[in-house]
Amino acid sequence: MNIKQGYKQTEIGIIPEDWEVNKFNEMCWFQEGPGLRNWQFTKSGIKVINVTNLESGILNLERTDRHISLNEFHKMYEHFEIQENDIVVASSGNSYGKVAVVRNQDLPLLMNTSVIRFKPLKNLDYGYLLTFLNSNHFKNQIDLMITGGAQPNFGPVHLNKLFIAIPPKQEQTAIATALSDIDALIGELDKLIAKKQGIKQATMQQLLTGKKRLAGFSGEWEVKRLGELVDLYQPITISAKHFTESGYPVYGANGVVGFYHDFNHESSQVTVTCRGSTCGTVNKTIEKSWITGNAMVINCDNSKNIEKQFLYYLLLNKDLSICITGTGQPQIVRSPLFNFILSIPPAIEEQTAIANILSDMDAEISQLEGRRAKMGELKQGMMQELLTGRIRLNTQDSTRC
Repeated sequence: MNIKQGYKQTEIGIIPEDWEVNKFNEMCWFQEGPGLRNWQFTKSGIKVINVTNLESGILNLERTDRHISLNEFHKMYEHFEIQENDIVVASSGNSYGKVAVVRNQDLPLLMNTSVIRFKPLKNLDYGYLLTFLNSNHFKNQIDLMITGGAQPNFGPVHLNKLFIAIPPKQEQTAIATALSDIDALIGELDKLIAKKQGIKQATMQQLLTGKKRLAGFSGEWEVKRLGELVDLYQPITISAKHFTESGYPVYGANGVVGFYHDFNHESSQVTVTCRGSTCGTVNKTIEKSWITGNAMVINCDNSKNIEKQFLYYLLLNKDLSICITGTGQPQIVRSPLFNFILSIPPAIEEQTAIANILSDMDAEISQLEGRRAKMGELKQGMMQELLTGRIRLNTQDSTRC
């Protein structure tokens, strides 16, 4: 293998010559939470976090009400108390590897055994450690050693076998800062998306209930049963063994589940999930698709009284869970949907105008989400390049490339 000048081969791959490879446990301190049992939990005292609390890089403490009594905490668990700026990582379950930073507002806290906290030692930059724990360089090493099938997990015994590439300290800081800047941009996009979604939701509440009327429209809305406006039916279901590698999308209970060589609906359709845990969810298909019997088709292709896009938004704004029947497997059958009451503008033109406004909002949100996704891909690409030294940042202590 030809190695570029200024680089060297190591046990974790090719890195710059002025970088070091160190055992992970020599560069940071980590601690796994104690193995707490259900009978120890109380409703007050010190709150206990687990993997479900790690959400989007921070802790969501509304996801648990488990506590350890102050008396038991002071007797046995004080040395497990989490501190501000601790980096906590989920070490168990399907969400293993999720990372969050502890804020002052989160304290006081105790962690359970499914969470490990980390602190950098003196030769490791805090931001660089955070970057490493969020990277594939960390997760890929863990994946090679991880135990458990249905419930994968890792712990200190695995962390003690990890290696980490260490640039000069100033370059560590520069790498962390560069990626933090991208995180800040992603965070601003997330805020903007949330704001736009909030505006759309408020607009739906106003326009789809008639509380606010568009200019040029007036008069009372009509009250109709859904079955008076549309055709309701469950199509023929095809099993997964009939799916093809490509073709027309097959829509099941939760969106596209595969592909088929034929379609049973030429036009796009509004559907309602009628089986399973997501029963009552409203979806919209694309043109030329196969819709299975796990979804109820709300077909208004031949209706002169309701516009399809308006119907989609109107149903999105309704709680269809009242149509659910069955105690074991939740399901929605035709009758309660047929009799579901809707209030609609009598003029198709007003329905279309409302739908166009909401559709434009969706398009704007979708565009922002696309930018956010690209920014996330850019960050992942930069992280890969920076943590291997293939891209070097200009610092006084590092080689410039």
